[in-house]
Amino acid sequence: MTDLLARAWRGTRLGVFFATAGFCLGFCALAVFDLGVLSNWVDSGSSLVARGFGLYWQILLPAIFLIALVIALSPAGKIRLGGRDTPEFPYFQWSAMIACTLLGAGGVFWAAAEPLAHFLTPPPNADVSASAEAAVDVALAQSFLHWGFPAWASLGALSAILLMYYEQAKGLPLAPRTLLYPVLGRKLTDGPLGGAADIFALIGVIAGTVGPIGFLGLQVSAGLSNLFGFPEGLPTQIGVIIALASIYITSALTGLSRGIQILSRFNIILTAALLVFILAVGPTGFIIQHFLSGMTHYLVNFFPIALQRDGAGLFGESGWLNGWTLFFWAWFIGYGPMMAIFIARISRGRSIRSIILTLSVAAPLATHFWFTILGGSGLAFELAEPGSVSGAFEGFDLPAALLAITQSLPLALPVSILFLILTTVFVATTGDSMTFAISSALSKDGEPSGGMRAFWGLVMAAMAIVLVSAGNGGGAVGKLQQFIVITGAPVSLMLLPSLWDAPRIAIKLMRDAKT
Repeated sequence: MTDLLARAWRGTRLGVFFATAGFCLGFCALAVFDLGVLSNWVDSGSSLVARGFGLYWQILLPAIFLIALVIALSPAGKIRLGGRDTPEFPYFQWSAMIACTLLGAGGVFWAAAEPLAHFLTPPPNADVSASAEAAVDVALAQSFLHWGFPAWASLGALSAILLMYYEQAKGLPLAPRTLLYPVLGRKLTDGPLGGAADIFALIGVIAGTVGPIGFLGLQVSAGLSNLFGFPEGLPTQIGVIIALASIYITSALTGLSRGIQILSRFNIILTAALLVFILAVGPTGFIIQHFLSGMTHYLVNFFPIALQRDGAGLFGESGWLNGWTLFFWAWFIGYGPMMAIFIARISRGRSIRSIILTLSVAAPLATHFWFTILGGSGLAFELAEPGSVSGAFEGFDLPAALLAITQSLPLALPVSILFLILTTVFVATTGDSMTFAISSALSKDGEPSGGMRAFWGLVMAAMAIVLVSAGNGGGAVGKLQQFIVITGAPVSLMLLPSLWDAPRIAIKLMRDAKT
């Protein structure tokens, strides 16, 4: 045991490790001792960042998507990356790992609740009446924007190209700091600036992952109380988090080719089964009609929706914009470098075109359809019987909205149970993948030890338990999740070099292939 620990420490970048672990400890300590002070700091910081970086993010994410799409459709798209002639994983398993890693609980709870939220309170400048059928397409289109092409593209459509190229060509690590190599060069990325980049990226992904873990404890506890009368209290919430942690830590320990892949594949199969079931017994015509019309509204109005500032001007502030578009896009940005590392690690042997189109087009389209099936069913039920879903959703109760939808379907109880299982596995797939990515970024050779993976899996579970215990109604967990808006500022700057360096790399590789 002592030798194993010694080898793990020797292979770890200790400065980045202690800075990241120190943040986790300090955030939890402040949440326990003075949640009010923590809340004020996070609120002020996220507001300041939203004013300074909001417009930049609204330009950055669409730019990443559009540039990536041009590369994918160009002759350079056929170039294979990662030093392999054939992919390491079959397409279904590979795409399942990508899709499940990011969606997390958002793949279920937000899919049910966000279209309903925009239906009940249409976005600014939507020019439709609340709760009217005309608001359905507007609500779906706004949800598509938040979980759509630009958001998914930010997770590695360009940055994974940089990481995979520089790993092979320059021997650089699969770490966030490598994204700054085109600007800073090797000397600076190996120094304090590179270390700071790694720390910000690690904190961002920890905040983005611990939040869903904690919320899962709250939400599944509420679901169990609703369905079976379980006591909706701290013991149940902690029990759910412990069960979840045991799943994702075990998966992370078994590695990419076993646990992570198996869990993702199970998740996709269960999602597909529920999708087919709802299409068969739910409001099928409504779903198909509004998926097509909602997508049309989204594509036709893409730039006005993506760039609307709600009167905030260049550096103003909008409560609606901060709470919706900027929050979700900051969440994606916060995951960006670590997700790119994960994609780079599992995509060896894949072509540039395959990576970009799967991540930036196929995954968003599948997400849009899923949001329409689940959220669209809720809108259909609400239109047919006002209050049937919105009544449960009152107070922004996400699990209640989900259960209101599932209990309106045939076989309500087993379907509701399956949705709770699906939500748990979705968060577990995020937990195992990000545990692996965090450990890889902290490892000097990119191959983290089992002990390091277990450590960070336990840290995130412990943080979730502490924050659930500290914050009444999940307030402390919410503040950690809101903190990702703050980390989005430096992390978004790390994504900027990919806008020009990914096209340069693609052109270079294409020319090299011809010689």
